[in-house]
Amino acid sequence: EPDVTIVSGLKNMVVFEGDDVTFRCQVSHDNARDVEWKLQDVALQNNEMNEISVEKGKIHTLTLRKVTEQDIGTITFRVGPHTSTA
Repeated sequence: EPDVTIVSGLKNMVVFEGDDVTFRCQVSHDNARDVEWKLQDVALQNNEMNEISVEKGKIHTLTLRKVTEQDIGTITFRVGPHTSTA
């Protein structure tokens, strides 16, 4: 299985409380396994507040809905041994 790397990393975002924010990270291969999103070292799951998806096979997205002050912090995307933060 080829080593999946991060082609285009996360970008820092500034948003207003109550807004949605989307983070995108592009990887080198489709159907990457061992992918994880974290906020302040807490793993995020796909639910009504966090939408985790993959666009066009290689672009992994995380949308945080109606952010609050508690959502301030570092977002981390990890695929295998590679990470990107914002």
